[in-house]
Amino acid sequence: MTARIRIGIVGYGNLGRGVETALTLTPDMNLVGVFTRRDPATIRPLAETTAVHSLEALDGMCDEIDVLILCGGSKSDLPEQTPALASAFTVVDSYDTHARIPQHFAAVDAAARGAGTTAIISTGWDPGLFSLQRLYGEAVLPQGETYTFWGRGLSQGHSDAIRRVPGVAAGVQYTIPSDDAIERVRSGARPELSTRDKHTRECFVVLAEGADADAVREAIVTMPDYFEPYDTTVTFISAEELATNHAGVPHGGFVIRSAETSAGTTQTIDYRLALESNPEFTASVLVAYARAAARLAASGDHGAKTPFDVAPGLLSPKSPEQLRAEML
Repeated sequence: MTARIRIGIVGYGNLGRGVETALTLTPDMNLVGVFTRRDPATIRPLAETTAVHSLEALDGMCDEIDVLILCGGSKSDLPEQTPALASAFTVVDSYDTHARIPQHFAAVDAAARGAGTTAIISTGWDPGLFSLQRLYGEAVLPQGETYTFWGRGLSQGHSDAIRRVPGVAAGVQYTIPSDDAIERVRSGARPELSTRDKHTRECFVVLAEGADADAVREAIVTMPDYFEPYDTTVTFISAEELATNHAGVPHGGFVIRSAETSAGTTQTIDYRLALESNPEFTASVLVAYARAAARLAASGDHGAKTPFDVAPGLLSPKSPEQLRAEML
């Protein structure tokens, strides 16, 4: 029997809890424990048997963990944690600041190659599965346009960015796609759409005591990469309203490739996700890529990788023989 892959979870918010849940569905993996910057005594994992340790406890545990799944935020956690932890462990993250992925890759690659570890970055569904659909669409249909729409849904990364603004006690952000833009794309018209044409962003924020609402709003709507390119609204609400009306974490979206293979012959690829729980789905993707990371590391394929670099068969617990017989 092949040994199970030993997993550590770093960070225990919504995404970390999602990873713990996903691991219960993966018989080829074992959860070693959760590692947190918070006081471990304050963490209540989903399973009573899940061990909770301080982040510092990772020192000296390289031989006990095959892959660390990093569940921090992209704004400030992962840029520091992924390179630091890749210098000792094979890791997987869901870094999702698209514009900064090349810099993040370079930093992680240097750390992983220096340590002889493997690090798969920017997994999840966008970046991640949607990135693969964009690649497949453009490779197969070279004469056309690709359009990505997100939502309507709650974005974990953008919500995390809101909560790090000084003066914000709590908050969430929803991405809302333009129905008109989606229909124009599906019609085969291949319109030119700006970032603002495709989406708006809605933020619901609980102010910290004594915070300046105008200053908080300005800090949010002008935040580079996250909100500045979009029409963004900020609504201030109470903590009670946030808990009552914004506890769910749905999301989803579309990748649409519209192209011609000959004059007047239109081809459309339409890939959709409809998610009741964004963190549970993202966590499920992270777990699949953790399997791939363990296999790549075992084969000596070290350094940073993205979903573009990982063969699909490495994500599956099934053998290559099974995949050829059952899925090809």
